[in-house]
Amino acid sequence: MIGKTIRMERIMNRDTGNTVIVPMDHGVSVGPIKGLCNVKEMVNKVAEGGANAIILHKGLVAPGHRRKGRDVGLIVHLSAGTSLAPDPNAKMLVCSVQEAIKLGADAVSLHVNIGAEDEKTMLRDFGETTKKAKEWGMPLLAMVYARGPKIRNQYEPCVVEHAARLGAEIGADIVKVAYTGSPETFARVVEGCPIPVVIAGGEKMETDEDVLNMVKGAMEAGGKGVSIGRNVFQHSHPDKMVRAISMIVHEGASVAEAMEVLK
Repeated sequence: MIGKTIRMERIMNRDTGNTVIVPMDHGVSVGPIKGLCNVKEMVNKVAEGGANAIILHKGLVAPGHRRKGRDVGLIVHLSAGTSLAPDPNAKMLVCSVQEAIKLGADAVSLHVNIGAEDEKTMLRDFGETTKKAKEWGMPLLAMVYARGPKIRNQYEPCVVEHAARLGAEIGADIVKVAYTGSPETFARVVEGCPIPVVIAGGEKMETDEDVLNMVKGAMEAGGKGVSIGRNVFQHSHPDKMVRAISMIVHEGASVAEAMEVLK
């Protein structure tokens, strides 16, 4: 699996084993929101800030492709669903591993909502995708969240533990889950998952310090990095925000030290 090893090094820091990913796949689910109207410009900014990888849907790979400046890993997102659908939690495959390879992807990702009414379809697609990804030596990032009629709190530690473990059990190489709110509870998530765990950024937070405290807590718990979208690309200085996050993820900086970058 030399190919997978090489590709993993393109989306993770080879010295720290951690990663700072900026997902930009939101256009399918909610449209051209603030920060993503000009994808190429935003890719340039987060790359210059030191992001290890970005996540794009296949149709935006060409507009977001870089021909100069700092390199950044490319993760092509394979699944989609919209906020306008009868069930916004349902995701279906809209791209294949082979298509992603032709686009030059370093990895692929897909989204699974456990507890959703269409969970069985997403799990089936997840299983088939891990099989294809393994055949092609392609790293797979699974975004696994608990969302559906029976889910009262998607941030409940036992629920997030289940989501992370499912990602590992089905065959992902990295799993992205919600942050549980504290290093103590998130440590349980990491302990129960044998593959690297990264946190989602969630909705736009009120302050930069809130974001950096979340990142610091996840890293203290044993997390391997972040996959943060809105709190980066909707920031007034996305490049500086990525740099501040990277200081914590890769250099072990304190929140106070990282905040200095944003002043």
